[in-house]
This record gives sequence, C-alpha cells and structure tokens, in this order.
Amino acid sequence: MKEEQFLILGLMSGTSLDGLDIVLCEFELLNKQWSYKVKKALTQPFQCELKEKLASAMEMSAFELACLDVELGKFMAHAINSFLENEVDEPMLIASHGHTIFHRPELGFSTQIGNGAVIAALTKLPVICDFRSVDVALGGQGAPLVPIGDELLFSKYGACLNLGGFSNISYREGGVRKAFDILPCNIPLNLLAQKIGFDYDNDGKMAEKGEKDEVLFQKLNQLEFYQQGNVVKSLGREWFDRHFLPILENSSIRVVDKLRTVTEHIVYQITETLNRVQAETVLVTGGGAFNKFLIELLREKNPQKEIILPDNETINFKESIVFAFLGLLRWRNEINSLKSVTGSAMDNCGGAIYSSCYKK
Repeated sequence: MKEEQFLILGLMSGTSLDGLDIVLCEFELLNKQWSYKVKKALTQPFQCELKEKLASAMEMSAFELACLDVELGKFMAHAINSFLENEVDEPMLIASHGHTIFHRPELGFSTQIGNGAVIAALTKLPVICDFRSVDVALGGQGAPLVPIGDELLFSKYGACLNLGGFSNISYREGGVRKAFDILPCNIPLNLLAQKIGFDYDNDGKMAEKGEKDEVLFQKLNQLEFYQQGNVVKSLGREWFDRHFLPILENSSIRVVDKLRTVTEHIVYQITETLNRVQAETVLVTGGGAFNKFLIELLREKNPQKEIILPDNETINFKESIVFAFLGLLRWRNEINSLKSVTGSAMDNCGGAIYSSCYKK
C-alpha cells in the first residue's frame, strides 16, 4: 500500500464575474486511486473597479490589458495571503486558472490573465497557470479541462454537468472520457437580471414569473453551434457576443419573459444533450445549480435521469478543486488534458510553472 498526500491551493475566476474562488485542498493517492478533501474554501468578490475592467477587457488596448494582467495577479496574491494567514500548513503550490479574456482556439490561442509571476513573487509559493496553451498549440480546443478531474475524482457519476457562465458536460462513452460545451448559461441570465437592477435571478424567481416566447425560443435553438451534436467543441465570450446576444437584444419582449425563455432554452439544449448520453446519474455543479427554477425544469424534462445536487461546497468550488488537481498533475509531469475531450493531437500536460522567488 502506497499513500501520498499533497496540499494544493486552487484558484478559479469564471466568466460570470462572481469573484475569485479559492480552495485549499488535500489530495491523496492510495493504491493508484485519487481522492480529495477540502480544507478551506471561499469566494473573494472583485472590487467594483476591477470587476468593471474585467467585464470590458476584450475591448482594451494591448497596453491596458497588460496592466490588467498585473493588477489581477496582485489581487489574487493578496487574496491568497489573506486566505492562508492563519493556516498552519502551507500548500506546496498554487494552481491558477486565471480569468479568460479571449478564447479563439481556431486562431491558435486562449488567453487567461492574472499574472503567475506576480502571484509567485507576492505569495512566495510556486504557481502553475496558463493551462490551456499547450493543448491549443497541439490543435485542441484547450477546453474543457475539468474532465480529467471528473475522470479521476468524480468517476462514480455517469455524467458531470456544469452550470457556469457556460454549461458543459463530461461523461464516459465506450470507455473513453468525452466532454464539450453545451451553451451559454449564467452569462445571459445574469445580463438580463442586471437590466432590472439585480446581479442575478435569485432561485430563478423572475424567470418563473415570465412567459416563454416561442419566437425567441426557436431563434435561439436554431443557432448553428447546437446542430453539431456531441462533438469536441467549446465556447467563448466572443461567440456569445457575436451570435447569442444579438438575438436577445433584437427581441422586444419583457425582460422577465426573456429570462423565462432563455431558461427554457438552456433546459431544452441540456436535455437534448442528455438524451444522447448514456448516463443514469448526472452530477450538477456551478452557480446555476442554485437556480431552483432551472433545476426544477431540468428534472421535469429528464425524469429518466437522476439529477444530483451535491453539497454547496462541491457546487461552488468543483472547478477550483479540479484546477488544484490539474496543477498537481502538472507538477508530477502527468497528463492533465485529454485529446478525447479537447480534440488535440495527443493527451498532454499543460501549465506554465513560476517558481517562488524565495522562501519565507
């Protein structure tokens, strides 16, 4: 019996701009089987000014984006130092997904900011970041990356469904892990809620009061991306702004009716996907798992599936847990990105390593 334990800190900043998820996680390798235990986790909200900059980063000049990269790195480092202030045990490394600004794998790049060198310098800990670039260089989508964690940490579930800024799914088929992005999820729901003065639609209550608009519903479902089926594919904010958002903005119906229609659209596309996936149990995580109306509709449309909501910690921090794990795999020079998921030329081990500048 061989047992190994590793204490890793994971960071995740999602497209919904909810804040920086920080998790301190202990991973254990026993008889070639991985398990994990969350020691501590929290979400550090972005300051208003920083949140506004991140929201408009795609339109920034190269100079402004370079400055924001450093600013976000400093924010992350200070958040980490505060998070670890009273911890007895120090993590062996920090694994940071960063904040995605551009995702254009068809052009050969996926850009996440939150400067890893700055984080390493200010925390005095090794940092692993830029997880997507190697996969993209090998011809892959660089996304989704979480499925390696689903394969090694959450394999007891038939499928893992994430309801984040974008929704994506991971599952096994023919003994092979497969995954892809399904559609925008919290991004359009939050944008619509913000139009009537709320950060998000709490429990989906506003959507529930609205009425489904068949015209908008059909226009959204006709988007070309959905016609590809269960194949390697990923989404970025650029796609949402170019294809999804104009359809929403060209509709003159009430905002609550748009909320209802988009929620129905999300459930429809996820159901179409689940109908093509041979999985009886579906683990649901991400912020959308707290949308009671969305989950109610999802269960109603999928009576043959067991829709599982885990504890709040797993719902909130699954992605940061998995990125901590990806960092550990990178540190061990083991595969952390699967070609069956991203479409790259080969399984690969991605992530840039910034050594800590000096010990405390």
